[in-house]
Amino acid sequence: MNLYQLIILFTAFVIFTKAGNAQQRINKETKPPNIVFILLDDLGYGDLSCQGGKDIYTPNIDNLFEEGIKFNNFYANSPCCSPTRAALMTGRFPDMVGVPGLVRSKKEANWGYLLPGVKSLPEMLKKVGYHTAIVGKWNLGLESPNLPNDKGFDFFHGFLDDMMDDYWTHLRQGENYMRFNKDEVNPQGHATDIFSDWSIDYIRNETKQEKPFFLYLAYNAPHFPIQPPEEWLDKVKKREKNIEEKRAKNVALVEHLDHGIGRVIKALKEANQYENTIIIFSSDNGGLLSVAASNGNLRGGKTDMYEGGIKVPTCMVWKNKIKPGSKTNVLGLTMDFYPTLCKIAGVEIEHEIDGIDLNPLISEENQKAVDRMVFFMRRDGYDIGGLCYYAMRKGQYKLVQNRPFEELQLFNTEVDPKEEKPLGDSDQLFRKLRYELSQHIRYAGSIPWEKKSSE
Repeated sequence: MNLYQLIILFTAFVIFTKAGNAQQRINKETKPPNIVFILLDDLGYGDLSCQGGKDIYTPNIDNLFEEGIKFNNFYANSPCCSPTRAALMTGRFPDMVGVPGLVRSKKEANWGYLLPGVKSLPEMLKKVGYHTAIVGKWNLGLESPNLPNDKGFDFFHGFLDDMMDDYWTHLRQGENYMRFNKDEVNPQGHATDIFSDWSIDYIRNETKQEKPFFLYLAYNAPHFPIQPPEEWLDKVKKREKNIEEKRAKNVALVEHLDHGIGRVIKALKEANQYENTIIIFSSDNGGLLSVAASNGNLRGGKTDMYEGGIKVPTCMVWKNKIKPGSKTNVLGLTMDFYPTLCKIAGVEIEHEIDGIDLNPLISEENQKAVDRMVFFMRRDGYDIGGLCYYAMRKGQYKLVQNRPFEELQLFNTEVDPKEEKPLGDSDQLFRKLRYELSQHIRYAGSIPWEKKSSE
């Protein structure tokens, strides 16, 4: 081969390489963003170091809050698990899709059944080419047609039921609800590590594909039983000299969880997917006080309609799209991420939902409050006898019935964030909000929350 031929060959190589690099840049710029939604179970509002926790160290979650937008006024749709998850999957108030309470394996303890025919978030994202996956806790049905693979998920590697009785055996009342798609599996290890490992495996595999992916990573932690690995508990005890045993276990479980989330984020970066991935972090409800969770200065905890039961730490990260360290005080709910993500993905919603698109909150400098009424509910047995109790918000005003046997109370959360000074039931606003709540209850009353015999 002569010099002239070498020059021609080298020139062709350079042109081909540049064209290839240009095409990669175009693909990266035009490919819709991946989505990773990280949902924790029973995380206390004060159980992150970035949320003011003094005895807890959560650097990986803190970093997410620093790299994106923090929602200072964000709420789960319910003070318990299943309803909030139903809201995320459907964009609706939970009682409007048949899930006012917990979906459980035992019929006598079950208080929800996901309404057939609702269009799930993964089903919507699949319309525009997303590969959809859930790793971790489902809690919206244990049999068809309400299994994850029936509801739009291409891939399921996780736990079907409401909670694990043990983080190491993964059993619930002696039954194994761990699944790979619809097949029973029996993994070894702590559930938090297992779900982190499965998520990392999924990310590494999907980055080889052309499709964008939606990964719903739903950890069981830090839901009770509070069982951190011993080495994590020892580390907390050595650092926090005067910490009580119960509190030490809760802190250790959260810190171990933070470590797992850090591993997942690292996998995104190693796969060169971090910059083109939206990451959302939230919790399904507030922390349970009886297991030493901390909800900071908020009143109440899990199962309460006070702020400690429903206000949750939430952030959204999107490199080069969302300004790092930004904040919003506008009211948001879990169900709002349904239309928000559909908007970003480019899929139109042509059916009724209750959530709103949060995109204006993350893109505008002058954020304006949205004038809307929102409702919170929980139905359960045990100490509340199968009844449902409620709260609602309109602006800074909040109507609360903390248990079905208690009176409704009205609070101005702007001047009374600890909900200590009810405004009284003679106030005109009280009567108006009570009426609006009654209309929501009337409307939701037509939605069945038990499986029909014909289904």
